[in-house]
Amino acid sequence: MTKAELVEKVAERVKLSRKQAVDVVNAMTQSISDSLAEGNKVEIRGFGSFCIRDRKARTAYNPRSRAEVEVPAKKVPFFTAGKDLRKIVDGEGY
Repeated sequence: MTKAELVEKVAERVKLSRKQAVDVVNAMTQSISDSLAEGNKVEIRGFGSFCIRDRKARTAYNPRSRAEVEVPAKKVPFFTAGKDLRKIVDGEGY
């Protein structure tokens, strides 16, 4: 599902205009991004949680030239699906 498809579904389900649905989806994604950037965990009950994980610096290889490349340490977002979401995906329903 793309962001545009998500906007359409939100607009249908909540009976909002497309413009209002775009604002809702953008506000939600921006709020999650801002919270993660501050180092906070975001938990949406029944859906899942987002957190930041630290990746260590490492040595990797360029697959084309086989040259060693130093990959610096970085922070990456990580999502863990909630119990309800796992059940829905597994076909057990709501």
